[in-house]
Amino acid sequence: MSALPLRAADDCRYDAVALGEVMLRLDPGAGRIRTARRFTAWEGGGEYNVARGLRKCFGLRTAVVTALADNEIGRLIDDLICQGGVDSSRVCWLPYDGVGRSVRNGLNFTERGFGVRGAVGVSDRGHSAASQLQPADVDWGALFGGDGVRWLHTGGIFAALSEDSARVAETAMRAAKEHGTVVSYDLNYRPSLWKAVGGPARAQAVNRRLAPYVDVMLGNEEDFTQALGFTVPAADPADAAGADATEPSADPALFERMIAQVTRELTRLSVVATTLRTVHTATVNDWGALAWSDDGFVRAAHRPALEVYDRVGGGDSFAAGLIYALLDGRSLAEAVEWGAAHGALAMTTPGDTSMVSRDDVERLVGHGSARIAR
Repeated sequence: MSALPLRAADDCRYDAVALGEVMLRLDPGAGRIRTARRFTAWEGGGEYNVARGLRKCFGLRTAVVTALADNEIGRLIDDLICQGGVDSSRVCWLPYDGVGRSVRNGLNFTERGFGVRGAVGVSDRGHSAASQLQPADVDWGALFGGDGVRWLHTGGIFAALSEDSARVAETAMRAAKEHGTVVSYDLNYRPSLWKAVGGPARAQAVNRRLAPYVDVMLGNEEDFTQALGFTVPAADPADAAGADATEPSADPALFERMIAQVTRELTRLSVVATTLRTVHTATVNDWGALAWSDDGFVRAAHRPALEVYDRVGGGDSFAAGLIYALLDGRSLAEAVEWGAAHGALAMTTPGDTSMVSRDDVERLVGHGSARIAR
């Protein structure tokens, strides 16, 4: 792989900055949302989870650019962000009207699932502060040029929140490229976010507009199909008939054909990566990962029948591990192993974000076991 054009760490205040919405996750534990009497509160968001993993697990200097309504819920989310070690000084605080008619903070109720009962996510994020962030609300020149940022991470969840969000993402990505910052983008197609504003066709228009600014693209088969409009027939008709359209493809050959098509058109991409997951039950998944650069494809160690405690955020933790290794100057083959290991470990604990250490990840990359460490 040609080396990514990384800025020198000494010239930058931040190793990585995430642009996206941070919601309050309300978790009923082992139970169900519809019968819960108490919830555990976490913070989470597809883009933010990556910055938090880079900070807490890998010790990098990270920040988040987002907006919150200035009320007690917003301050709780900010406190959780600070506990995660992520710099929240770039949060834009929007005045709260006392009711939430014009601006509010997003909520995400999430069930972990168990066995044959799949995980469930119910978001309540209409009119959220992050969806109302404007390009001029952030001094992008001061962030990327003054402070300095080595890596910007954003994605399709943030871009789907509103027309404004897509414009903010484009403005940020353009500014990042002008200052030599590497840009990663997780397509993260969510039907619920797009269905009221044009569905896949609108998602494709937005994501294709943003793609020219991307160096590292993350996504699964459904993401590339629904969010970018690429289609590749399965090798065997039976594969397509038996596939679950809501899950990433676990077929590396299909992904390789998909990426070959993507990179022929999106020629500026340096790296494309995906997790490979086969869902047997909510708590037993096959897990792996694959990545592409101009040197070809590399695969992480495959982990069949991985036991899952909470699958939410596994893909974000994969992204964090991959980004950490690339920032550390490692090869793409090493980076995909670090990403897959971090994602696997993150799914052994509750919440959207990783609770593991760099040593945990390095041990698993080195084929460590789950025996007790004394």
